[in-house]
Amino acid sequence: MCGIVGLVSQQAANQQIYDSLLLLQHRGQDSTGIATADGPTLHMVKAKGQVREAFRTRDMRSLLGNMGLGHVRYATKGAAEREEEAQPFYVNAPYGIILVHNGNLTNTRELSDDLFRIDRRHVNSASDTEMLLNVLATELQGQIKGLELDPDQIFQAVSQVHERVEGSYAVISVIAGYGLLAFRDPFGIRPLILGRRVTDAGKEEWIVASESLVLENGDYEIVRDVAPGEAVFITIDGELYSRQCARNPRLIPCSFEYVYLARPDSIMNGISVYEARLRMGDRLADTVETHMDKGDIDVVMPIPDSSRPAAMQVAQKLGIEYREGFYKNRYIGRTFIMPGQAQRKKSVRQKLNAMGTEFKGKNVLIVDDSIVRGTTSKEIVEMARAAGANKVTFTSAAPPVRFPHVYGINMPSRTELIAHGRKIPEISAELGADSMIYQEVADLSSAIMQGSGVTELDLSCFTGEYVTGTVTPEYLDWVERTQLS
Repeated sequence: MCGIVGLVSQQAANQQIYDSLLLLQHRGQDSTGIATADGPTLHMVKAKGQVREAFRTRDMRSLLGNMGLGHVRYATKGAAEREEEAQPFYVNAPYGIILVHNGNLTNTRELSDDLFRIDRRHVNSASDTEMLLNVLATELQGQIKGLELDPDQIFQAVSQVHERVEGSYAVISVIAGYGLLAFRDPFGIRPLILGRRVTDAGKEEWIVASESLVLENGDYEIVRDVAPGEAVFITIDGELYSRQCARNPRLIPCSFEYVYLARPDSIMNGISVYEARLRMGDRLADTVETHMDKGDIDVVMPIPDSSRPAAMQVAQKLGIEYREGFYKNRYIGRTFIMPGQAQRKKSVRQKLNAMGTEFKGKNVLIVDDSIVRGTTSKEIVEMARAAGANKVTFTSAAPPVRFPHVYGINMPSRTELIAHGRKIPEISAELGADSMIYQEVADLSSAIMQGSGVTELDLSCFTGEYVTGTVTPEYLDWVERTQLS
């Protein structure tokens, strides 16, 4: 999971990109980068850490031009601590291309071999983004007829990229001297949205980003989501071209975006993240009432922040008091996207504090958005008991995460997943809770898709069914070996 943004403006792009990345910081905190284009000249700055600490005034002054892109990284391929794997990536031919990518390619073994033996290209990192950039550069080179580059050649190159790469990818790239290219994988697994605004002089400015909140904050009109398999090319003069570049596109967005990853004030694929989370709470309340006597619950409490909408709905629907028992230190990053198990565990108690007055002598129903490794959940149960809770029921607005997520979320190993190979009472015992209740898969699906044009979701981490159809048990075994080695 990463956050990406790209824009073609009539004014300096650097501050606009910086401000956009601040809004996307929740999508990645390992590293960040900005690249701009000043005519045919490309400028790039990237560094480890969060946006506010990564860029200095001298960096911003060096990022000249009215077109550019930016990235916040949460490592799913390569090493989080390696600065050379921060995005954007650059190749000098053809023309000079800078690229950022949100997602995860699932055929990197084959691509690595092809890039060396067929394309004769050198890849200098373990990043699948650098592989994707080199595939695009190779295919673009093969389409060029003469010196000039036109949208038809660009779209044909993207069609060839779709044929060669597998997995999830939302991509934004700048082609020096020509414009900005954005495209999405044929399943639309990772989000990408297009926006437009008109200057006082009547000139059009364009933006593409991972989440709609970036567009709204910049006073852009939301035009639409980039369609699965579609490519959008915007010239340096602000002229937009688009084309469907995949053979059989299908919209199957990642359900985990709605469960946890996206900010609640975003709209993705026509679905309000906040309203989807409210509906998750409604359905979870029905499941809670099926499995236990609501008279045994004194208060409902969320784990701030992403589970708050669901918890409010659980409390309202069950007619039980809603209380905020955990205080959050907002200067600690999201524990799920910390780059290591030890780091995640250490940060839980730094991030949350249980207020004894809200727990003492009470039967508490705790609502979390999801449970992945269980590290945070176990610590939270211990904190609730230490604060004086009489009984702790732990609930999840998402189903049990039993399978690796290979499309851009750091859930690569089944051994890391607390629900893998365990029944729900066993998970409850592992967490130290008195009881455990999960959302049903069907309820999650209906909660997200209700009232939208979306008819399918990627639910692979809950069901083990991978939408691209190319993820095999052998591949999952290989991913686990490489992650654990």
